[in-house]
Amino acid sequence: MQGDDCSFLTAQVTCVRNGRPDDLYQKWRWQPDTIRCEGVVGKLRGKRLMFVGDSLNRNQWESMVCLVQSAIPDPTKKSLAKNGSLSIFTAKEYKATVEFYWAPFLVESNSDDPTVHSITDRIIMADSISKHGKHWKGVDYLVFNTYIWWMNTPKMKVLKGSFDKGASEYEEIERPIAYEKVLRTWANWVETNVDLKETSVFFSSMSPLHGRSMDWYNPDGIRCAKETMPVLNLTRPLNLGIDSRLFTVAVKVMGSMKTGIGQFLNITTLSAYRKDAHTAVHTIRQGKVLSPEQKANPQTYADCIHWCLPGLPDTWNELLYSRILSSSLRH
Repeated sequence: MQGDDCSFLTAQVTCVRNGRPDDLYQKWRWQPDTIRCEGVVGKLRGKRLMFVGDSLNRNQWESMVCLVQSAIPDPTKKSLAKNGSLSIFTAKEYKATVEFYWAPFLVESNSDDPTVHSITDRIIMADSISKHGKHWKGVDYLVFNTYIWWMNTPKMKVLKGSFDKGASEYEEIERPIAYEKVLRTWANWVETNVDLKETSVFFSSMSPLHGRSMDWYNPDGIRCAKETMPVLNLTRPLNLGIDSRLFTVAVKVMGSMKTGIGQFLNITTLSAYRKDAHTAVHTIRQGKVLSPEQKANPQTYADCIHWCLPGLPDTWNELLYSRILSSSLRH
C-alpha cells in the first residue's frame, strides 16, 4: 500500500504527501509475513471489526481501512461515513465494516467529543462505561486501547457523581490506580456483554513515544524529527518510552478475566524500535500542514506520538489479523 493509493487516509498521517522526503520507514516488516489484503477482507465477510479508544487506535483503524479497501478496486463498492464518535468504512460487496469509536479513556469522560476534545483538565467517570458500551454490542471483532490520554498528569481526576447530573467535584488518584479502576470497569463490561461464541475481544498495549533522542543514544537528535532508521543497536537497553506501570496493570487485568474472553496484543516493544516511523513534522496542526517555519522547529512541533501511514500500524494489523485467524479456528 502506498499513501497515494488510499483516499481514506487523513492528512495527519500521510507523511509523504506532507513533504517527508524518505520512505524507508514504510518498508520495515515484522513477523508474521505481510498481510494479503484479499485474505483480510475475505475473513471480514459479513462481519464488523471495531477499534475503540484514542487516536492511536484511530491510527490503526486507518491502516486497516486502507489495507481492506486496496482489495476493492471499484470505488462504488466502498464508502466511509462518520456519525459523532463512530466512523464506519463499508465494504459493500462483502457486507463488512471496519469501524472506529472514539472513547480515549474507554469510560465516560469530559474528552468524549470526537472533534472538540483538546481539554487540559481531563476528568473521567471511572465506573461509567455503558454510555459508550451500547455502541459496541453485536460487533464480531472488538479492538480496545487506552493510554496516551492518561499521560498528561501523574494523577487522574475522577468525578464524584455524573456529568449528566451536573457533578463537578472530583478526587485525584494516582495514574496506575485510576487506570486499573477503569480497566476493571471495562473487563466487567466485556464479561457481562460479550458472547465468546460471537465476538472476539482484543486489548492493545501502549504505543511508545519517541520524544527524547537520548533514549536511543543520539545526542544530535531533536526528539524523533531527524530519525530515518529504526533502532538497530540491540546491545544497549531500549527505553520503551512508556509508563511501564500501566503496562503491568493491563497484563494483570487481562490475566484476571474469564478464560479466553480477551486477547492481549503486545505492540509496545516492537514499536519502541521504530523511532523512524512517527509523523514528526510531516503532519498537520490545527487542520493545516505545518508551515516551513514550524517544520524548522521540531523541538516544538514534531509529533512523536502518531505514526505515518503506510507504516508501523500496518504491522500491528498483521498481528491482529493473525489473532483473528486463530480466533476463527476456535469458534
